[in-house]
Amino acid sequence: MRPIQATIHLRALAHNLGVAKAKAPNSKIMAVIKANGYGHGLLNAAAGLKNADGFAVLSLDEALALRNAGYQQTILLLEGVFSANELQAVSQHQISVVVHHVGQVEMLEGAQLAHPISVHLKINTGMNRLGFEPTDSDAMIKRLEVCSNVSEITLMTHFATADESQGIAAPLALFNQTTASQPYPQSLANSATVLRFPEAHAEWVRAGIMLYGSSPMADVTAASFNLKPVMSLSSEIIAIQHLEAGESVGYGHRFTADKPMRIGIVACGYADGYPRHAPNGTPIAVAGQLTQTIGRVSMDMLFVDLTHIPQANIGSSVELWGEQVPIDAVAQSAGTISYELLCALALRVPVKVVE
Repeated sequence: MRPIQATIHLRALAHNLGVAKAKAPNSKIMAVIKANGYGHGLLNAAAGLKNADGFAVLSLDEALALRNAGYQQTILLLEGVFSANELQAVSQHQISVVVHHVGQVEMLEGAQLAHPISVHLKINTGMNRLGFEPTDSDAMIKRLEVCSNVSEITLMTHFATADESQGIAAPLALFNQTTASQPYPQSLANSATVLRFPEAHAEWVRAGIMLYGSSPMADVTAASFNLKPVMSLSSEIIAIQHLEAGESVGYGHRFTADKPMRIGIVACGYADGYPRHAPNGTPIAVAGQLTQTIGRVSMDMLFVDLTHIPQANIGSSVELWGEQVPIDAVAQSAGTISYELLCALALRVPVKVVE
């Protein structure tokens, strides 16, 4: 059997949830587990985060899978419903929905539901992605207040630059000004806001990438926040090659040795979810020692420098990312973010879940 494997550590998920609770002790924690639990598996993520106050997902199918698995927490559809037909199941299974455009308000007003629905009304404070303009929010709130299909209202927004130097001061001020007269609970904070801006924690925080052991800020490590990696991606050396000075390796000969080198071929490639565009020098660990990738990543294999690891041989363990090689470091080297790497894990990679 091909040796590549992703290992999901449920205790690390629970630990990172504890970090979120410690950072926002007066808020309820909405654990974001969309995109198949950020590549960790929807129900795997839910199991590790079972003590969260709620779960946020993208699709109705995800929400129903959580209900069918026995989870009774608040479950929020982050983009709301896409058609009025979904409202019956939402009502029956007591699923909360984001409302971000007038068509969704009209769906609620025109539906005949057995049970009213909890609604999170989204206000656009500069992200310019989803949400009502601040000038329209009062009118939308009034319509929801008199709608018999609405049981509760929460006000929410999403910050575009919580992970960057400009922070959230301007959009937070706009949100506070817009909602000053409204008595409803609020949901504002993503992971970066949870970690950086306690003034925006409010009644709910929506913790996402931090729960999976990755930092939402490019210049701050996950370890500095006491976050633990949840996914480890590992494989083995399946062949050894020797290069002389001037010899090259891999497609396109992207790497040429300037001295004699010993290289290992690893059973992992872009068809497994490893980034094809990862350059020479991307961190990797072999037999417990840090080294670097060389050459272009292939569909099923990649190359590592073993010159300074004489004990490494065929069968030696390789960590692509995990406890020794932070996924943030791999992502930064490859010019992307950890979210993409986690979500890109291929279905063909076996997944092992451990406590």
